[in-house]
Amino acid sequence: MSGTISSGRAPQEQTSGDQSSAGQGPVLVVDYGAQYAQLIARRVRETQVYSEVVPHDTPVEEIVRRDPAAIVLSGGPASVYAPDAPQVDGALFDTGVPVFGICYGFQAMISALGGTVEHTGTREYGRTELSVVGRGGTLHEDLPGHHPVWMSHGDSVSKAPEGFTVTAGSKDTPVAAFENTERRIAGVQYHPEVAHTPHGQEVLRRFLHDIAGVRPQWTTSSIVDETVAAIREQVGDRRAICGLSGGVDSAVAAALVQRAIGDRLTCVFVDHGLLRAGERAQVERDFVAATGVRLVVVDAVQQFLDALAGVSEPEEKRKIVGREFIRVFEQAARDLQAEAGQAGEHIDFLVQGTLYPDVVESGGGSGAANIKSHHNVGGLPEDLQFGLVEPLRALFKDEVRRVGLELGLPETIVHRQPFPGPGLAIRIIGEVTAQRLETLRAADSIAREELTAAGLDRDIWQCPVVLLADVQSVGVQGDHRTYGHPVVLRPVSSEDAMTADWTRLPYDVLERISTRITNEVAEINRVTIDVTSKPPGTIEWE
Repeated sequence: MSGTISSGRAPQEQTSGDQSSAGQGPVLVVDYGAQYAQLIARRVRETQVYSEVVPHDTPVEEIVRRDPAAIVLSGGPASVYAPDAPQVDGALFDTGVPVFGICYGFQAMISALGGTVEHTGTREYGRTELSVVGRGGTLHEDLPGHHPVWMSHGDSVSKAPEGFTVTAGSKDTPVAAFENTERRIAGVQYHPEVAHTPHGQEVLRRFLHDIAGVRPQWTTSSIVDETVAAIREQVGDRRAICGLSGGVDSAVAAALVQRAIGDRLTCVFVDHGLLRAGERAQVERDFVAATGVRLVVVDAVQQFLDALAGVSEPEEKRKIVGREFIRVFEQAARDLQAEAGQAGEHIDFLVQGTLYPDVVESGGGSGAANIKSHHNVGGLPEDLQFGLVEPLRALFKDEVRRVGLELGLPETIVHRQPFPGPGLAIRIIGEVTAQRLETLRAADSIAREELTAAGLDRDIWQCPVVLLADVQSVGVQGDHRTYGHPVVLRPVSSEDAMTADWTRLPYDVLERISTRITNEVAEINRVTIDVTSKPPGTIEWE
């Protein structure tokens, strides 16, 4: 009954003439400790080719067993000639699998193939001008003869391996790109995956499509079709339960399972009273209307308020919310099991919105996955007897959103800003009370309304509003001196929340938000903005 499922992969087929066929498996991104390994995998997928990240110590035999369509060797912080530096097994290049090296991966493959990597004493970091050599080969043909790329290396390749053509260099790096199209091997010293390399995505596409011969078939519709088929195969004629949070991950996971097994899925939505304005209604109305899913709503507002009474310490609030959620969800599961039992049935599966970054960061996710606290259902105990259905397990957040739109979910759900599991409890600095929640909900609602009206929803990752409930600030309202509470606006831009920058909102938008909050929310008399990036700050205050 245990096990996991992943999103389907479109078959990869060779398109060019006399090269051997590409493998049927994913493009494997071999991670040498790069900060950009997951970004490389995302960029590969943007060429409509499925990819996965694997650690650098994965044996060649295991790589071959997975029948990869191609392999990409990532960058990394090491020096190839350091005694403990990770190396590329030369046997990899005898397998016939297409290989592409980036930065450290480029140097490691050069070294394994018989070229020369040296510590020249000259380093290249940041924006660097690349000079195309000759016609530029397959990777750089018809690109500008001189164009910017993003470099980050202290060693340089001084000699390419025999049989390889040098196609680009820079002022201090004579071999910044090379290729051998017969062997389907190529590499670049720079980082094509980052936005600072304007032609990088085209270079990556040319390797995958033109050199490796991988057909672009990883599309949103193929993801939906293959995932639905996989769910049907796993679940069969049995039943499943899903904990809806109101967020995009659990909503899309539930919608996929609903499409696969219909009314044999029951979704449970726990209203803990820590949601933003309108979110319960959004799930009850919009999600149910779009999917037809059977939804059970558990009103546990008072239970959570009682448990949080008198608690101000952030981690304690998190633990309380997690503990109470487990209790409520477990009881709902028992009730549903009893109901199913009366009909001679049993609920065998639990649906979770686990994403691919969760899988990578927890060690690759081989075998049956553990139910973790960062997943949508909030850290259920391991002895809860359900098999796991994780239909988003192979996807990044942006892919999840596209799948949600393909499934017909409303944009208000698909493009909902990320929201922490403990909800508004950790956006109130101080004790959580019903009154403080209403105050924060009102201020948060105004901020979201104005950002939407200004057309800024897609320009920011999220904009938490933080209530400084333990702080009073003096103000003048209606010719009277007042003591109210400040709120902090925390608009941030990010791709994955690992790093973030504060969003430069237009002054007129900030003015409207501030004016409305101080006019319409009586308890608040001051609006401030947090202009701290991550790092050093975090997105949430608690």
